Amino acid sequence: MKQILTHAKIRENLAAAYRICAMLGLDDHTYTHLSARLPGEDSYFIFPFGQLYEEVTAGSLMRVGINGDIHEGEECTYNQTGYAAHGAVYRARPEVNAIFHTHTLAGIAVGCHPDGLLPISQWALHFYNKIAYLPYGSLIVDTYEQGDAVADMLADKNVMLMRNHGVLTLGQTIHEALFYTYHLELACKTQVATLSSVKTPVVPSPEVCARSVSDLLSFETDIGHRDWVSWLRKLDRLGSSYKSMQPLL
Repeated sequence: MKQILTHAKIRENLAAAYRICAMLGLDDHTYTHLSARLPGEDSYFIFPFGQLYEEVTAGSLMRVGINGDIHEGEECTYNQTGYAAHGAVYRARPEVNAIFHTHTLAGIAVGCHPDGLLPISQWALHFYNKIAYLPYGSLIVDTYEQGDAVADMLADKNVMLMRNHGVLTLGQTIHEALFYTYHLELACKTQVATLSSVKTPVVPSPEVCARSVSDLLSFETDIGHRDWVSWLRKLDRLGSSYKSMQPLL
């Protein structure tokens, strides 16, 4: 059974996730966003619009209701365009406790490929037949229409390639969402590199792909936790300012 975390610990872990994504080069200036649901509540933590990932602290996080109302934080730092999908997914998927949205060159490039992510690396095999694809439709600005469309497409999947836009990953924990984000980025980088050098890449058989995705996702009982602990150790070696309850001035 997974541990039920306190609000303070969720704040700290989400701030750490922002810092880790910055460390891994998964941020896009002040754009994109990571969120974490509060257990037993219809609200989630998310960073204030305008901060860099490397600046986020536990104390700077906003608390937003799944219907868009602000519980903690300043309205001027609230990004309705970005957060519509978060609320919709949390409403539709009660088991989901973390949502990560990223824009990376590799992720967008693979989303632009007609066939999406190809099963040509072990990283990619984590996602075999497990990716939803959302056609580009400009910014997601309507909580009840476009956000709900995203949630509908993610009804039975934890990963979405948003065509011409970016990536959305879901997890029952923050570390699970980060696990998918990290492995998907490496899968996308590998695909871009491969297709730039060979016309027809080697692809495992469907039987091998199906067996591989099962093996890879059952390799550990708490997906992403081992990697998460190692990333936290690295953050602490670099300095633990993400734990601060002081907001950015």
